[in-house]
Amino acid sequence: MIKNLYDRDFALWIEETVNCLKQRDTEHLDWENLIEEVESLGKSQRKAVRSFLVRLLEHLLKRCYVPMSDCYRSWEIEIRNFRQRLQIELDDSPSLKNFVLEILPKSYEMALENVTDSYPDVYFPDLCPFEQNVEALLTKKFWEQI
Repeated sequence: MIKNLYDRDFALWIEETVNCLKQRDTEHLDWENLIEEVESLGKSQRKAVRSFLVRLLEHLLKRCYVPMSDCYRSWEIEIRNFRQRLQIELDDSPSLKNFVLEILPKSYEMALENVTDSYPDVYFPDLCPFEQNVEALLTKKFWEQI
């Protein structure tokens, strides 16, 4: 019957699950779906981190390597926005800093593919030219060093 509630009315299932947890009523919890939902929270947060990182890297690459000075300001604004979004995720879950470093090479490949498609005449480094350091990725003005 509890599993049917999950399928029938998700909002009500959440309400009932929260009530059971608050009352420490483990006997009536829908463990299977609860575990699945908690796991999905972690997955969605990792997806958000990956997405923000790829977008950050795309804009860093454009700002550092695409010679279009009229676009610099808008790219810097996007860099700031994606840094802030990434920082919010990392503030909520500091352990994801390790995840950022783990996915950085693949995220760079994705960002590189995206900007190369958009700017086929511009040279972009095959290997990530940015420091493999979360704090640097979140704060450093790499374009001032290139």
